[in-house]
Amino acid sequence: METRLSPGARPTAPPGLRKFLSLQDFETGARRHLPRPLFEYIAGGAEDSASLHDNRAAFSEFGFVTRVLRNVSGRSQAVDLLGRRYASPFGIAPMGISALSAYRGDLVQARAAAAEGVPMIMSGSSLIPLEEVIAAAPETWFQAYLPGETAKIEALIDRVDRAGVKTLVLTVDTAVLANRENNVRAGFSTPLRPGLRLAWEGLTHPRWTIGTFLRTIMAHGMPHFENSYATRGAPILSSRVARDFGAKDHLDWEHLALIRRRWKRTLVVKGLMHHEDARKVRDMGADGLIVSNHGGRQLDGTVSPLRVLPEVVRAVGADFPVMMDSGIRRGTDVLKALALGAKFVFVGRPFNYAAAAAGEEGVRHAIRILADEVQRDLGLLGLSSISEVHGAQLRDLASRKHPTQLQT
Repeated sequence: METRLSPGARPTAPPGLRKFLSLQDFETGARRHLPRPLFEYIAGGAEDSASLHDNRAAFSEFGFVTRVLRNVSGRSQAVDLLGRRYASPFGIAPMGISALSAYRGDLVQARAAAAEGVPMIMSGSSLIPLEEVIAAAPETWFQAYLPGETAKIEALIDRVDRAGVKTLVLTVDTAVLANRENNVRAGFSTPLRPGLRLAWEGLTHPRWTIGTFLRTIMAHGMPHFENSYATRGAPILSSRVARDFGAKDHLDWEHLALIRRRWKRTLVVKGLMHHEDARKVRDMGADGLIVSNHGGRQLDGTVSPLRVLPEVVRAVGADFPVMMDSGIRRGTDVLKALALGAKFVFVGRPFNYAAAAAGEEGVRHAIRILADEVQRDLGLLGLSSISEVHGAQLRDLASRKHPTQLQT
């Protein structure tokens, strides 16, 4: 599927969306719309947010060397990945409890992604049954947080298989719960605990309370964690129920081998940062991997995935599908990651903000904004296709030298 944007054109948007000119604009809109505990859950990182900040800072350390007088009128940003063709080299990363930040949020994002020809990864910490999302958008990927318990692993994989999921994403960087102090300070927990503070947030954000929370309760009942395991999990709002996180610290390489044997379709492993782990994942039969530090939400002080991306690509070989997420906000960020060896990238928070601020049309508009930036940036680099993006077009701004050249 080719991108529908004409070269250099700003996507046409309904009047209510024309104020959103960049992905950052959606964050501003979501901050106003969402109760503070929910916004801080989406926006925050772990501890001092050192990794969260480094995810953005890493992109600023590279600059482009452009070429001119090339006919770029026929440029295309379409890419082939894992046997499918996508309109753009980016997709929507998995984000938990999206149906609390926007009404039917997972469905909103999945339908928008399908309409714009890019993939969306549904989170295992979602509040809508995966079967419902897959029925509405069959190409949606599903991301699982699995404990190191064979029976629970097998039961969830069998459920995902019955639902018709084609691509399973196993996230492996959550062995231990992160120290997200910002959640505590903002009054966020899972499940949410009823109280005066939460009630006040609801009263002071009536559009969210009526349009998302109460609308969900009236139409679908109390949201639960529907997809953590094969059976329904805890409700999102409870004073007594505790969420079951399972024995994730037991998950190891033997469990990955079990998953690979049981799951016969496309398997992607997410949350890798070390090149030796990446090589082992490849050798154990995974179809692809995502270099990620979980958006800066796990171990604070972990470097940006962009910093380790080249060595991961060298370790597994340029033909193995290496993807990346964390910190991407602009078309130039997308192209920098591709130049350093990624085949594809995923973007999380901005699309969640877009859903909160403007629903499905907001997510589609956000996708078009980023695609338009990629299309324009290709032309300004003097390139006609994503396959022409490589490391020689970058310079490390500190050393003024180009990084190791990795042809994508």
